Amino acid sequence: MSDARPGVDRDALKRSIAERRGTVDAELVALSNALHADPETGWQEHRSSAAVAGVLAEHGFVVEQPYLGLETAFRATFAAPAAPGFTVGFLAEYDALPGLGHACGHNLISAMSVGGAIALAAVSAELGISVEVIGTPAEEGGGGKIELLERGAFTGLDFALMAHPAPVDVAEARPFAVAHWHIRYDGRAAHAAAYPERGVNANDAFVVAQTAIALLRQQLPAGVRVHGVQTRGGEAPNAIPERTEGRWYVRAESLEQLRELEDRVLKCFEAGALASGAELTVTPESKRYSEMRTDEEALARYRANARALGRDFDVDPIAATMNRASTDMGNVSLVVDAIHPYIGVGGDASNHQPAFADACVGETAERTLRDGATALAWTALDVALDRGARDDRKASTR
Repeated sequence: MSDARPGVDRDALKRSIAERRGTVDAELVALSNALHADPETGWQEHRSSAAVAGVLAEHGFVVEQPYLGLETAFRATFAAPAAPGFTVGFLAEYDALPGLGHACGHNLISAMSVGGAIALAAVSAELGISVEVIGTPAEEGGGGKIELLERGAFTGLDFALMAHPAPVDVAEARPFAVAHWHIRYDGRAAHAAAYPERGVNANDAFVVAQTAIALLRQQLPAGVRVHGVQTRGGEAPNAIPERTEGRWYVRAESLEQLRELEDRVLKCFEAGALASGAELTVTPESKRYSEMRTDEEALARYRANARALGRDFDVDPIAATMNRASTDMGNVSLVVDAIHPYIGVGGDASNHQPAFADACVGETAERTLRDGATALAWTALDVALDRGARDDRKASTR
């Protein structure tokens, strides 16, 4: 990696970034706490997205909201005078989990990205770069980034980054590709005691399907995941269930492997319909999430920057497996150089547990927020300088 662009003091710029971040610490903590106290689920994050965009607007970013037709998406831009075109994009997530609030720490994601962007903007004129924050709704199964990607949201970025809370620090994201399905069986209601022969039991369809899936798991490749929940199982014990519904995920190492496996899992749901006589409807809840293509040079910069702040990557491998969680950031990484490190909040809880939501506020979470914002901004600085130096060398040889 190139050490520096000629005439630029990298260390001095990093000190300026850290100092600038320190001036907004109170605002970042207040933003994180406000999001945490008022969780909104995917596509409904009206107050959350407005709060995140509002802090950026107060610090000189030009905000577009709604963005590309999505009500809870936004783009905030800070362009240096005469910027040559290198653009860094911090991604912000702010959707919460149904019934669990911010048990995945998206309140911290937003605050870290906002803090990193504000800090980097302070030196953007010296670097000649533009800084963006893109607010991305519905990461928890809705595929907000994929919708934005298909509408051209990330095509202007040269580098995209964000950091995600986890129990411990893990630099490299290795997410599964995933398909999200809504499953529905329609049968026919009847009195369960008096006229059972007149019914078509939609709940039996789910029992057969889940049994078939459980047996199929014996023959699936290592690492593949099939899991879900039944969200509607019937209305009364003395009425044969007329309709049942559920949400199901299939995960694989790559989009290619995922497509090969989907038909095998769908056949299990078809078996439920065949055995019970109920009618099956499968509706994708979002487009498929991809595996991640990590920018290895940028990730090496992030590791060094995080270590300089005292972060520790020598962790228990069992505690580090949050980096396998699926994310629509993977789809972004297929078209833009990107990293998606995980940053630890400590404690014994893991993501999607109520106790993890508790861990995403308080003194330790605030340190995570400060470190994450700084490490992201320093990494974006490094990437801008490294790639700018390469571009300068290319231009000089033309």
